[in-house]
Amino acid sequence: MSRPPTSSLADPRLVGWSGIELINQPLLNKGTAFTEAERDAFHLHGLLPPHVGTLEKQVERRLKALRGFASDFQRYAFLRDLQDINETLFYALLVEHIDELLPLVYTPTVGEGCQRFSEIWRRPRGLFLSYPNRHRMRDILANPRFDKVRVIVVSDGERVLGLGDQGAGGMGIPIGKLSLYSACAGIHPEQTLPILLDVGTDNDERLNDPLYIGWHHERVRGADYDAFIDEFVSAVAERWPQVLLQWEDFAQANAAHLLQRYRDHLCTFNDDIQGTAAVAAGALLAAVHATGVRLSEQRIVIAGAGSAGCGIASLLLRAMREAGLSQSQAHRRLYAVDRFGLLLDGMSLTEAQCPFVQTRDVIADWTLPNPREVGLLDVIVNARPTALIGVCGQPGAFNEAAIRSMAAQVERPIIFALSNPTSRCEATAEQLITWTQGRGVIGTGSPFPSIQWQGQPVAIAQTNNSYIFPGIGLGVLASGARRINDAMFMAAARALAALSPAASNRNARLLPSVHELRAVSIAVAAAVARQAQDDGLAAPCDDASLAQRIQASIWQPVYRSYLAHA
Repeated sequence: MSRPPTSSLADPRLVGWSGIELINQPLLNKGTAFTEAERDAFHLHGLLPPHVGTLEKQVERRLKALRGFASDFQRYAFLRDLQDINETLFYALLVEHIDELLPLVYTPTVGEGCQRFSEIWRRPRGLFLSYPNRHRMRDILANPRFDKVRVIVVSDGERVLGLGDQGAGGMGIPIGKLSLYSACAGIHPEQTLPILLDVGTDNDERLNDPLYIGWHHERVRGADYDAFIDEFVSAVAERWPQVLLQWEDFAQANAAHLLQRYRDHLCTFNDDIQGTAAVAAGALLAAVHATGVRLSEQRIVIAGAGSAGCGIASLLLRAMREAGLSQSQAHRRLYAVDRFGLLLDGMSLTEAQCPFVQTRDVIADWTLPNPREVGLLDVIVNARPTALIGVCGQPGAFNEAAIRSMAAQVERPIIFALSNPTSRCEATAEQLITWTQGRGVIGTGSPFPSIQWQGQPVAIAQTNNSYIFPGIGLGVLASGARRINDAMFMAAARALAALSPAASNRNARLLPSVHELRAVSIAVAAAVARQAQDDGLAAPCDDASLAQRIQASIWQPVYRSYLAHA
């Protein structure tokens, strides 16, 4: 990715703020980069040191300060403060150093950020819509400063990554996700709005913490919860009829239900279900090039049959059908394993899990120590999978016996340990490389450094949703798509796979470098927009016009010159 454009004095902006009020506007503040003329016009002399700086030097100064902290959590808190003080500088720093800063503004550090959110909350960002204020919801959303909003990420904080219920601390997730919409896809920050639906928490540690900033009440559930969500969606659709609403980190019991309930009422998707599915499918399609085993010949095991696992299973079945398999053939090649073992008929399952059940006759000739509980190792030994995808949030779920068994049966096993944060990963990258004797094609949800195997570095693909959701948002906004369907996520997955370095070199990295995320998002956006047009969800236009619309939607973090209102 190229450096952010230099500070620009073109396209001056009329500004009505002055003095300390101007400096306190995060999207307008330029710190020491206010020019002498601007300091005259906006009465800034004395409020700033006399030095007149540049955005480039400010990035250099903030990066030096960032690297001076002792822990990633301290770096996370520093970046959150910077975002709330000077957004242009924050994004210029993030865009230029995305590979270094992505793990700080999002996974894995955002997990601790959510757990300790109450410690570091200082300035308002986004909206906390609490259950006691449900009757004020429309008035809160009506504030004119939200007029330009086009993308909302919303969470109720009940299932933050693999860390469980964090209540109001879950706001760290919408803030982090929207930071990546702006950094990776160029969505203007003033068009984004993070929202936390505070319906209480069942986390006793939060409820007993006098510093906890959320509503000190157990979680509202059942009909009252559904009514609150329905009121929220109605208010959002009324306020912003063309908005893109992303659901994030809702508990499994609610995630699929809410998506199905509202996906035909407004432009909406669930990143845990659909975004995770798309990045897993894209990485698997890329791995096909690396292994030489066609998708129609893959045997896939998914460890974790929650919302993410079911989303992945659904999209992979679609991909296998598109690769030429019948529905039954594709189904026979995919095995979903939950905490009670392989999903089999006769088990008590959720509605979302039912499409991925195997019949008992499938395991009739398997060698099983306990036929009533078919665990992950049993599935690996008997089904001989070529690909193993983990989204169970259980550290150690991919143990040495299971991985060595898989590697003994497959020349180049594909293994994606996708659970976040790092503390919840099914296995470390080093373990997976060691247990597969360097032959594994490895992807992880959180970043891991390259692993040395027999003196050679092995790149680990960070199979993270940041490769998908920013491009989805950019494609939707640029095309004016009215809805988001599953075909658009399949198009996103294929666009990501097409960018794989492994497509031309089987020994190259599986996914593009994180440093290339803006280019990835543009490619994903184009594929998503074309699919929306093909499916009648967006007005048609030629490729050249679409490319222009995508570029016109991309904001660059540069300083503009200001003119005072007459």
